[in-house]
Amino acid sequence: MQRPRLLTVRQRLLRAAAITTGIATVAAAFAWAAGWLGTERLTTARLIGRMEENAGVHPGYRRAHPRGICFKGHIEGNGALASSSRAGLLAAGRIEVLGRFSVGAGNPHAADTSVSVRSMALLLRQADGQQWRMAMNNPPVLAVRTPEDFYQQLGAMRPDPVTGKPDSRRVQAFFDAHPESAEFRSWVSSYRPSDSFASTRFNSINAFVLVDSVGGRQAVRWSMVPELAATPLAQQEAADDALQRDLLERVAAGPLRWQWRFTLAGATDAVDDPTRSWSVRREQVDAGTLVVEQARTQLEGDCYGFNFDPLVLPDGVEPSGDAILRARSAAYAESYRRRTAEGLPSDIDRGAQP
Repeated sequence: MQRPRLLTVRQRLLRAAAITTGIATVAAAFAWAAGWLGTERLTTARLIGRMEENAGVHPGYRRAHPRGICFKGHIEGNGALASSSRAGLLAAGRIEVLGRFSVGAGNPHAADTSVSVRSMALLLRQADGQQWRMAMNNPPVLAVRTPEDFYQQLGAMRPDPVTGKPDSRRVQAFFDAHPESAEFRSWVSSYRPSDSFASTRFNSINAFVLVDSVGGRQAVRWSMVPELAATPLAQQEAADDALQRDLLERVAAGPLRWQWRFTLAGATDAVDDPTRSWSVRREQVDAGTLVVEQARTQLEGDCYGFNFDPLVLPDGVEPSGDAILRARSAAYAESYRRRTAEGLPSDIDRGAQP
C-alpha cells in the first residue's frame, strides 16, 4: 500500500480552507435573523448573499449543499430512549424515512469528491402528523459558536479571483483570531473521507433536549454510525458523480444501515457550544437502526422539494440554547424561498446534474 504523502503547511491550510468552505455551504444553516455585526445589522439575506458571492448563484438549487441524492427507507426503533422523551418517534416501532445525502461544495456541478464535507438530512413522520427533520454533517464540531463569527468565517473563505481558492494567510488570520476553532482544525488535519456515503458517520453537531412525560430533561447529541467499514477515498481522480453512483449501486445490491446513536450530556458538558465535543466517557444509547432501501437522483426523487429545517421537532424534543442552532430556521426558509421562486433547474442541468 502506498504511504500517503505528507502535506506542507500551506497545503494543510488550503485543505482546512476547503473543508471549512464545505462547512460554510451549510450556509443557510448558520444565519441569524437579528443581531449585529459591527455597525450593520446581520440578517439572513446578508449572510446568504455572502454565500452566493463565494459560490455563485445557481438558480433552482439549494444555497447549502446543492449537490445531493435522495433516498427512502425506515428506522427500526427499539424504544431504548422512550422513557427519556415523550416523542412517539423514539418509541419502539417502524418509522418511514425520506432523506438526502449531499456534499459541501457550493456549486451543484462540482464533483462529489471535491470537498470532504458530507451531509445526511432526514424527515421522520409521526402517526399524529408531527415531524422530526434532521440535518447532520460528518464533522463532529464547528469552527465557530456564533452566527456573527460564521459570517466572518465566510469572508475569510472568500475565493481569490485569480486562483479560485481561499487565501491561506487570510484563513490563518481568521483561525488565529478564533482559538475556539482548535478542535475543528484538529479534526480537519486528521480526517480522511471514505469512498462512500454508506461508510460515512454523520453527526447532529448541535445539541438538543429530550423531554419526558413528567418534564424531565436530558441534553443529547446523536450520530448515524454506519455498519459498513470505511475505506479511505483514493487519491487518484474519480468520476464527478462517484459517490452518487456508488450509493445507487450499493442500494441496488441490498439495504444499507446506520445505528442511530445518542450521546447523553453530563453536568460539565458544553451543551450550547458547537465548537466543543463531549467526553468519550459519556453514556451512549442506540435508539434504532436507519435502513436505506431506495435511492434516486435528486431531481427525480422526493427530497428535492423539502426544506430539512432541523428545528422542525416533535413534542418531546427541543432545541438547546446553541445560538447557531436557533438561527437555522430563518436561513433555511430564505434559501427555500429563493430557489422555489427561481423554479426548477433547466433541462440542461436536469440532464447533467443529479
